[in-house]
Amino acid sequence: MAVQDKKVQALKEEFLEFGILEKDIEEKFVKGSGSGGQKINKTSSTVYLKHLPTGIEVKCGKERERETNRFLARRLLIDRFKEEILGIKSKKTVALEKIKKQKKRRERRSKELD
Repeated sequence: MAVQDKKVQALKEEFLEFGILEKDIEEKFVKGSGSGGQKINKTSSTVYLKHLPTGIEVKCGKERERETNRFLARRLLIDRFKEEILGIKSKKTVALEKIKKQKKRRERRSKELD
């Protein structure tokens, strides 16, 4: 799965918008783990990024391809940057919080019935 050029361009624009520079990012490739078989266990396709000024660390090994993981890791870095530095919650975080609230509500109701 190759990443489309327009998505890469949008990611670069978002980096510029938030003032994240490529030179401030430390990038390493490490061996992955999990499903994928021998190919994943032998190759260093998992991407580790660290934004040096803020200390935010991200690790992404969702796909088998290194380039795809590089793109996904950078997108994840921007999401974490928004949450931790700017206080902007992502859609994923909002959805998880909603689920946690629902579970708490259900738990309270079940205790009241007992």
